[in-house]
Amino acid sequence: MALTPLELRPLGNTGLKLSCVGFGASPLGNVFGHVSEADAIATVRQAFTLGINFFDTSPYYGGTLSEKMLGKALKALGVPRNEYIVSTKCGRYKEGFDFSAERVTRSIDESLERLQLDYVDILQCHDIEFGSLDQIVTETIPALHKLKEAGKVKFIGITGLPLGIFTYVLDRVPPGTVDVVLSYCHYGVNDSTLEDLIPYLKSKGVGIISASPLAMGLLTESGPPEWHPASVELKAACQDAAAYCKEKGKNISKLSLQYSLSNKDISTILVGMNSVKQVDENVAAAIEVATFGKDEKALSEIEGILKPVKNQTWPSGIQQS
Repeated sequence: MALTPLELRPLGNTGLKLSCVGFGASPLGNVFGHVSEADAIATVRQAFTLGINFFDTSPYYGGTLSEKMLGKALKALGVPRNEYIVSTKCGRYKEGFDFSAERVTRSIDESLERLQLDYVDILQCHDIEFGSLDQIVTETIPALHKLKEAGKVKFIGITGLPLGIFTYVLDRVPPGTVDVVLSYCHYGVNDSTLEDLIPYLKSKGVGIISASPLAMGLLTESGPPEWHPASVELKAACQDAAAYCKEKGKNISKLSLQYSLSNKDISTILVGMNSVKQVDENVAAAIEVATFGKDEKALSEIEGILKPVKNQTWPSGIQQS
């Protein structure tokens, strides 16, 4: 059967066009259980074959293993470099946080070596709420600009959980200095607060990537990992919503991904994947929602169940010492 191509969306003013589903490579670093090199290569190959052209990693994921595995898998594709878009990060490492100019400058060379690439399309400061935002503005971003001039990175981004970090930085850097933001857990059926920031980000010409449409496991039948920082109340409501979906013969994860995909102002929804099966399911969900629209009835029922906890968030992933 003829495959409907995966939709490509422009990323801010970069000129890049990203597949609406992006490949989150943190699972390739064995973050959620062991993934063999053969499985990593097969998963990336399937993603690329089905039209996913955006791959996101970080030296923090699996203590550099995610970058190494993604590098091997991209090399195994044997396709021209301009056919895929790679994003990695700097400033957050297994050893801790370091957003100094010296560290991020060394970081890109280490990342390029692991990825077996000459450049990355996007380099992002990783989870900046754990650093000094003023250092990000006055030291880290200028250092990344030098890397851009050197041709090691094409575009610059910032990532983190609290939405206020984006306006803080973007209000203090010259226009066009930051090309992309990556937000996570703020554009899903349980929390859509990123929506309020979209007009501001568009006015700044900044591209928008949203990750974790399943809210780090909240919106799944199996439920979140033990360590998930959400409140008991939020976890319970999400489990109720998942059970409702199951009873109706629907899958909460698929519906949640489709909800996140339906906002065209968000260039790509990043989803962590570690198997060919996951790739197939995510691409099928994207093509289904592009063809038929989202399941409004089921989503409004889920939204009803989640209404008491709507937009409830949690502190960032680790406590600052």
